[in-house]
Amino acid sequence: MVTLSKRPISSLTYEEMEKICEVAEEAAREYIMSKVPSEYVSDISISVDLEGSESLNVEVDVEVEFSPLCRKINVREIVEGSVKAAFEAVEKYLDEIRS
Repeated sequence: MVTLSKRPISSLTYEEMEKICEVAEEAAREYIMSKVPSEYVSDISISVDLEGSESLNVEVDVEVEFSPLCRKINVREIVEGSVKAAFEAVEKYLDEIRS
């Protein structure tokens, strides 16, 4: 969860909320692709949901399917790392727009 403390969530524009989703999705995807060659990735699904009135709640869900040829990959570690990367990217973006 990311909290927007200096600005109420109600002050975010639609474009800023859309950009938060894009930033999170891109960071998660880039993380996965930096850890696993693209030919071993069969499918990626990343969803980002925003909600809240007093604070901003960000939910990031990542599902990834790897080729059966890719047996030594720790899927849980990759997914958790990609979610962490998404939250870090959102925090960075929020710092930029709050400045």
